[in-house]
Amino acid sequence: MANKYKRVLLKVSGEALLGEQGHGIDGDILTQYSEEIESIHDEGYEVSVVVGGGNIFRGVKGATEGMDRVQGDYMGMLATMINSMALQDALERMGVHTRLMSAIRMEEIAEPYIRRRAIRHLEKGRVVIFGAGTGNPYFTTDTAASLRAIEIEADVILKGTRVDGIFDSDPEKNPDAEKFHTISGEEVLNRRLDIMDLTAFTLCRENETPIIVFDMNKVGNLKKVLAGDNSVGSEVVWEDS
Repeated sequence: MANKYKRVLLKVSGEALLGEQGHGIDGDILTQYSEEIESIHDEGYEVSVVVGGGNIFRGVKGATEGMDRVQGDYMGMLATMINSMALQDALERMGVHTRLMSAIRMEEIAEPYIRRRAIRHLEKGRVVIFGAGTGNPYFTTDTAASLRAIEIEADVILKGTRVDGIFDSDPEKNPDAEKFHTISGEEVLNRRLDIMDLTAFTLCRENETPIIVFDMNKVGNLKKVLAGDNSVGSEVVWEDS
């Protein structure tokens, strides 16, 4: 590995697992993501993953439909566990050793999240999947990804999305949207670019944790990002780092 990253945290949305389906988990997408993770794990990277749960349930959406927000958020945390278990199974069928750690205790299916244990798993070459968000309502899985990345001292957060980086407007709506190869955290805030929620972004800003946004759906992109290929994705840089 001739680059500056060793320990990485990959954040993927639950919606991405939908694929072409209207609900649930697309097996082809799950396999593709697992192969991408395997490819960087085999190169010696210490890999951790946070998966959203939006393909199964979103607490915020439930709240807008009259459900209690706290109840909805806990349901969303359980949804992330379903996706995390599916990813764990897919990786282990490929021969990748994994550990699933949950912010909510459910010993029959996952280890409780303990920071030192998570770091030890990474040092031993296991892919660590963090489920159940932060374990608290009102916090998104973006915030969980930022928090876990900081706690395990990850070198970078890799946010896999459907578009190849950060743009000045929505590239899915504006074909002339301009892509930033690098952009400062201040400019992200000033332009109000929707990279991740403000709580998550502030955590990264205060700890100067690098963020790279890239298209996770294109095969090979994850490896290219870590290899320093500037043609893939966009990096958020911090002025004082």
